[in-house]
Amino acid sequence: MQTMDYIIGQNRSAPPTGSGAGRHGETTPVTPGAAPGQTAGGDIIMDGTEANFMQIVLEASRNVPVLVDFWADWCGPCKQLTPVIERVVTAAKGRVRLVKVDIEANRNLAAQLTRVGLPLQSIPMVAAFWKGQILDLFQGALPESQVKQFVETVLKATGGGTLPSADLLVEAGAAMEAGEPARAAELYSSVLEDEAENPAAWGGLIRAMMALDDEEAAAAALADVPAAITTHPEIEGARAELELKREGRKVAGEADELRKRIAANPDDFEARMDLANALNVAGHREEAASELLAIIKADRDWKEGAAKQLLFKFFEAWGHTDPATVSSRRRLSSMLFS
Repeated sequence: MQTMDYIIGQNRSAPPTGSGAGRHGETTPVTPGAAPGQTAGGDIIMDGTEANFMQIVLEASRNVPVLVDFWADWCGPCKQLTPVIERVVTAAKGRVRLVKVDIEANRNLAAQLTRVGLPLQSIPMVAAFWKGQILDLFQGALPESQVKQFVETVLKATGGGTLPSADLLVEAGAAMEAGEPARAAELYSSVLEDEAENPAAWGGLIRAMMALDDEEAAAAALADVPAAITTHPEIEGARAELELKREGRKVAGEADELRKRIAANPDDFEARMDLANALNVAGHREEAASELLAIIKADRDWKEGAAKQLLFKFFEAWGHTDPATVSSRRRLSSMLFS
């Protein structure tokens, strides 16, 4: 590929044209619908033209990755993608920039870029520029999760680290590990302010509320999860954990009595199910799983496999990498296939 700034060379003494152009070749970042001089996210999101492309894309990309969103007013998918990519870039808080180029208003620029290999025949198309060259691109109106993944890949490739939300999620996870759920809830909420569809933040917030023994707040948070991510494993796991906590709380004070019933009759499977729920709420995961495995070993088809179903619900709530999940799943497999 030829050098980009050679092909799109500018006569900087020439008066610039197009939206976002000012006097003496200076550019003012703008966004559709904004008042003159108003910007979206400061200089993080700008409108690009042939006059300012050299400055705000090629030159700027020598210091920070620049995403260029190629769009047109007649393009329906473009109108779906633009607000999504704007949200992701805004949440990146300056670690990446966005330049939006209307290919109809900038046909000469689009033609030049097409000649150097950009497939602008199909839009929307987003190209990531780094050090004056194209690093990566995608086409089509991708969902927010995939746009975020694209930006994360660009940041990793350019040494820009991770998105701020990733740092906050790590900090929130550490707070939960340290027994500080209130602090974790604040951090998860901070992520959601910028990324309303972040499943890890929603799942973490719900779990933090449960750790604070505020089931009403946890249920309210679960109800507020955006429809687009309600089936995400993070959300399903948090939902399962909340349901299990509610079920276990009902029998939590009966653990001693349940143990007596089981001692008197090891085949009292109802007592074992209740005890498993109680043990799970108390945080004794291995013991909870053992009660269910005892039922499965004695009668795997009892109540149409109720013990196995509850055990899988535990796995979902604990997470597939939790030590109790790993060891219990191994025991279950050995039992079923021996």
